[in-house]
Amino acid sequence: MKTIVFVYNSYSGPISGLIDIGHKLLSPDTYQCSLCALTHDAFAEKQVWRDFRKNIGMPMEFLHRDEFEKKYGRTEIYPVIFRKNGDLQVLMAKEEIDRIKSLDELIEAIRHALPVRS
Repeated sequence: MKTIVFVYNSYSGPISGLIDIGHKLLSPDTYQCSLCALTHDAFAEKQVWRDFRKNIGMPMEFLHRDEFEKKYGRTEIYPVIFRKNGDLQVLMAKEEIDRIKSLDELIEAIRHALPVRS
């Protein structure tokens, strides 16, 4: 079965998490991860996103950039979304994610890119 791999343009760990929260609260327009800004508010995952990912019917993997690089031994321009079926194929590149203005638009773009019904 295919997996969707989401890679956020942020680092893992509690200190990075606190920095991200502060950045989202104080200067949301300059926050470096458009994917995170779409799927999470300052403190938690958005409910609409949680519902979507639970009902899509495909496995999903969520990684920070350092976790991705360690696991897959490669770097990318972040954020990025992959389709994984043996190898990783870019489903949505940073430029495409950056153009998305709402969570509903992201969900629709993912549904459109995948042959899945949810």
